[in-house]
Amino acid sequence: MAAYLAIMRPDTDSGTAGRVRIDKWLWTARFFKTRSLAVEAIESGKVLVTDDRVKPAKLIQVGDMVSVRLGPYTHVVTVRGISERRGPASVAVTLYEETSESRAAREKLSEQLRMAPAAFVFEEKGRPTKRDRREIEKLRDERR
Repeated sequence: MAAYLAIMRPDTDSGTAGRVRIDKWLWTARFFKTRSLAVEAIESGKVLVTDDRVKPAKLIQVGDMVSVRLGPYTHVVTVRGISERRGPASVAVTLYEETSESRAAREKLSEQLRMAPAAFVFEEKGRPTKRDRREIEKLRDERR
């Protein structure tokens, strides 16, 4: 398990020790299935770092607050680990810690969505039949 988690990876030539790109981190923490999906989410403003919009190349480090909007839910997490390799889900969970407020808000929204009435489903049959057309004309004549 420790082989997948490179928390303090020395990178002396570029001065980015213990830091990784936000798009790569979101992918390794399993918020997104691919890095390209993570990049799209970042560019569309669905990912915020300390309440600021960022670019995919933004370097994050342990302790940063990241807000990720997935569908109707918003996850606000604190970065607890840095990894450049995508490992098993059990390791990915150790890379972040969700705030209690975020968890409570997601549960509340989930309950509201569950209790909401189902949307009315309209089954379009296509073109009206001769009988349907006659009924429509009959209704139009009654209005006049």
